[in-house]
Amino acid sequence: MIDITLIRENPELVKENIKKKFQDKKVSLVDKVAKLDAVWRKEKKAVDDLRSKRNKISESINQLMKGKKKGEAKKLIIEAKKIPEELEKLENLAKKTKEKVDAIMVQIPQIMHPSVPQGKGEEDNVELEKIGKPNIPEFEIYNHAELAESLGGLDLDASRKTSGQGFYFLKGDIALLHSAILTYAKDFMVQKGYTHFIPPFLIRSDVVKGVMSFEEMDAMMYKIEDEDLYLIGTSEHSMIAAFFEKTLFKKELPQKLTSYSACFRKEKGAHGIEERGLYRVHQFEKQEMIVVCEPSDSYKFYEEMLNATVEFFKSLNIPVRKLECCSGDLADLKAKSCDVEAWSPRQKKYFEVGSCSNLEDAQSRRLQIKINDGKKNYFAHTLNNTVVASPRALIAIMENNQTKDGEIKIPKVLQNYMCGMKKITKKK
Repeated sequence: MIDITLIRENPELVKENIKKKFQDKKVSLVDKVAKLDAVWRKEKKAVDDLRSKRNKISESINQLMKGKKKGEAKKLIIEAKKIPEELEKLENLAKKTKEKVDAIMVQIPQIMHPSVPQGKGEEDNVELEKIGKPNIPEFEIYNHAELAESLGGLDLDASRKTSGQGFYFLKGDIALLHSAILTYAKDFMVQKGYTHFIPPFLIRSDVVKGVMSFEEMDAMMYKIEDEDLYLIGTSEHSMIAAFFEKTLFKKELPQKLTSYSACFRKEKGAHGIEERGLYRVHQFEKQEMIVVCEPSDSYKFYEEMLNATVEFFKSLNIPVRKLECCSGDLADLKAKSCDVEAWSPRQKKYFEVGSCSNLEDAQSRRLQIKINDGKKNYFAHTLNNTVVASPRALIAIMENNQTKDGEIKIPKVLQNYMCGMKKITKKK
């Protein structure tokens, strides 16, 4: 949510930002909320004036009673008795107007960083850098699901019976590899000075509204029936909300956190987009990184976090590229975002394995996360980035480490997490 001062002082800037995101239908919201805001400020002034009048009358009554002027005091007492009812009416009016203002403000997208490239959708995202040389073996690369099944590590038939499409059973050495990736990711981030967390996997609606846009909420979140609880789509949701309505002192910053969680997503209309297997699923596991910091430091941490993910995949010998999100592909709360994509030798293209985002003060305004510098309070900046999400990383390892015989070489950094195992082979 942007600062409404921007709309008061520079509405054209806000409108231009909306147009750059190709959300022209929202342009009219700027003038609409500006008018409502003007009404709310008048109503709030009326409330403040009436409270001031009440205080002055109370003081006058006290002075008159001390001076034993009871007759004059009685007139003021009669006048004072009328104020609470009038004040309540004005407060309710101002409250309703403020709710209308807030309902519109959460629909207006965050002001993008000037460096964000212009474009309508993901096809206009900009490749920044490739890291590692893509490998295309001379032999045929198995589909990751077929390979995992042949190695006794995946059962999609059983998961369809227990849970439906978009779920899976991992078994044996493939399940161990999956766990090894996540444990290594946790250790990798802890060694970089991030504090490890395991957060709640369920959050309340006021938290959901604080961490994401309504469009994302509808497309992603599973709601628990008859309860004010949602399953998280990423641990960022819980982790940022851990600072809900907190004021941090400068000496407490930055807050550099890494968290493990299971994640749950509807993935509406996503099935069949890639190919059979584990590309788009309703449940997966993830190691995330989160930073809450001074506004002046947020883009320094943006680069640090993005480079950490690249370094992580580089340590696994997985070729990746950095792909910056264009204006039309940038979620409403994000000021800047970059995807990390891994190489798929089977599809001969890159696919997303993580995303780094700077939301600046968008989430902190919604959740009231502030910093105190000893003189004043101001809003913090929040950032999030994927260290690794599996099974996406699992797919990348299986495809880039397949052998001609249909086995999987285990990356060296993961071997200690798998009891020294160097290869996953077919079971007799």
